[in-house]
Amino acid sequence: MPRTSERGGPQTRARILEVANRLFLERGYEAVTVAEVAREAGVSSVTVFNHFARKEDLFLDRAADATDLLRAAVRDRAPDVDVLTSLQDMAFRVFDERAPLSGLSVRSVPFFRTIAGSPALIARARAIGAELQTTLADELSQDPDFDGDGVLLAAFFIAGYSAVLVETARRRVEGESDKAVAKDHRARLERLFTALRDGVAH
Repeated sequence: MPRTSERGGPQTRARILEVANRLFLERGYEAVTVAEVAREAGVSSVTVFNHFARKEDLFLDRAADATDLLRAAVRDRAPDVDVLTSLQDMAFRVFDERAPLSGLSVRSVPFFRTIAGSPALIARARAIGAELQTTLADELSQDPDFDGDGVLLAAFFIAGYSAVLVETARRRVEGESDKAVAKDHRARLERLFTALRDGVAH
C-alpha cells in the first residue's frame, strides 16, 4: 500500500483512527498490533505514536472530549449557575444528543464488546476515569465561586457517571430496546444528581 502523507495532521489522525477501529472490531484489540495499524493506514509506527501516546488510545479516543466537557461545565457556566447544575445540564445534553460519550447509540455495542474482551482496554478506561476525576477536582479547586468539597464532588460524579455508562453498556450488549435503555439511563442520571445535590454539593 502506498504511504499517505505523514504530515496530514487531523486527516492523518482520523485515518489512523478509522483503520484502528475497523481492525480492532474485526479481530479484537489484543490481536492487532500498532505496526499493522500503521501499515494499513499507510504511515509509520512512529507517526501513530506521534498522534496517540498509547495503543489503547487508538480505541479509547474520547478522553479529550470528556476533559473538554468537564472544563467547560466549570469554566463556561453563567454567573448564576452552580457547578452541579452545570454538570447536570452537560450530562443531559450528552444524553439528549445521543453523543458517543452517552453510550446510547446502537453502534456502541461492538465497541463495548471489544472493551469487555480486553484487559488492557478495561485498565485504560479505569485510568481515564481517574484522570478525569483529577481534572474536575483541579477545576473546582480553582473556581472562586465553588465553596464545596471539590475532591469529593469530582470523585462521586465521575464514579456515578461511570456506573451509569457501564450499566447502559451492559443493557446494550444484552440487546434491550433503544427505548428501554434510554429510559433507564435517564432515570439513573436523575438519581445520580439527586444524590450529589443532597450529599456532597454543599
